[in-house]
Amino acid sequence: MITNDTVYHFVGIKGSGMSALALVLNDLGYQVQGSDIDQYTFTQRDLERAGIKILPFSETNLHEGLTVIAGNAFQDDQIEIKTALEMGLPVVRYHQFLGELLKGYTSIGVAGAHGKTSTSGLLAHVLSGVAKTSYLVGDGTGKGIKDAQFFAFEADEYRRHFLAYSPDYLIMTNIDFDHPDYYTGLDDVFDAFQSEAYKVQKGIFAWGDDPELRKIKANVPVYYYGTREDDDFQARNIQRTVQGSEFDAYYHGENIGHYHVPLYGEHNVLNSLAVIAVSHLEKIDGKEVARELADFKGVKRRFTEKKVADVTIIDDYAHHPSEIKATLDAARQKYPDKQIVAVFQPHTFTRTIALMDDFAASLNLADEVFLTDIFSSVREKAGKVSSADLGAKITKGGRVLKLDNMSPLLDFDQPVVVFMGAGDVQKYEYAYEELLSNLSPKDN
Repeated sequence: MITNDTVYHFVGIKGSGMSALALVLNDLGYQVQGSDIDQYTFTQRDLERAGIKILPFSETNLHEGLTVIAGNAFQDDQIEIKTALEMGLPVVRYHQFLGELLKGYTSIGVAGAHGKTSTSGLLAHVLSGVAKTSYLVGDGTGKGIKDAQFFAFEADEYRRHFLAYSPDYLIMTNIDFDHPDYYTGLDDVFDAFQSEAYKVQKGIFAWGDDPELRKIKANVPVYYYGTREDDDFQARNIQRTVQGSEFDAYYHGENIGHYHVPLYGEHNVLNSLAVIAVSHLEKIDGKEVARELADFKGVKRRFTEKKVADVTIIDDYAHHPSEIKATLDAARQKYPDKQIVAVFQPHTFTRTIALMDDFAASLNLADEVFLTDIFSSVREKAGKVSSADLGAKITKGGRVLKLDNMSPLLDFDQPVVVFMGAGDVQKYEYAYEELLSNLSPKDN
């Protein structure tokens, strides 16, 4: 299925998974190009650096000799996919192609309602430091290494796409209700994860505190990680400081090493423990794992920090109540004496309606909350809910910001302002940064 006798044309190449896959194929020596919207996205720079051609969407992009890799954000009626099908060109969905590419490696997937990108980025970093490793991370980062031993990748549960994968190992960070435009409820999400569990070849690493994951059945061993006495892999003696987190890791009661990660939030201790668990079973030296963990710089759009004037700005992809809670927990750990101001862009109308009360509870963990208008997606243009409806349930503020007036954010003294969302919340962040820059005294 994967051949050098074609040019792989990615429809929606700027998507985070698509751009990462394009980079992997390009590294492996295949011919790659793609198309997308003209608007700049955070995944674009790596594609440009790799010399991968990015075209505007147009049916004129299609010609003989192409194999079309279709992004999952698009249906078969998208102009290029429709044209390719009419021309009889091979059209393969992203997840199907990735499933084929994984064959031939020791593949390690990361699945979960939350934490996939952070954990797969951490896994890719650690494995790359100790062995030849190809990887695909959901922040648009991808690397293809010829004759690699490992392939670390993000396994997305949306529309059950991860059922295209049969990995050697699978980390399951959690099971939670999300994607209400597709899943009917928590039981439906569990069913998808249970189906995927049966496809794993060697072992599953699951978070022990998750009651749904405790019900998972598999044909391979299931190793639980966490802080409970009945977890196979345990983090003990956890210390969370403004420098990061450190802990001792135990496997079946045996101390397998002391680890420090320059990351914040309880979830990052758990993510690190999952990576340690995989490495331990693959007999990777614990000291090498500790060295790589201590050197991890993070992934794109996950607790990304910058300083503008006297304000600390954090950019994060959090778009589910559990993720918001984790991000604000991390901000509190690193900045215990600062005022935490949340700016949240709700992502899709169906998710906002389905999880409204949970959103309000998580956002109230901040000192002050601002909202933007709801971000509509390719799949969902409108709905019967507004950000003001969510704001009415928030006790720590809840005002709706407009792009042309970010001045309400100026009412705080040296705050930590956390911009969260999976849409285009960064445009509000940039408008705020410009406002701060214009107000800052300039050197003559």
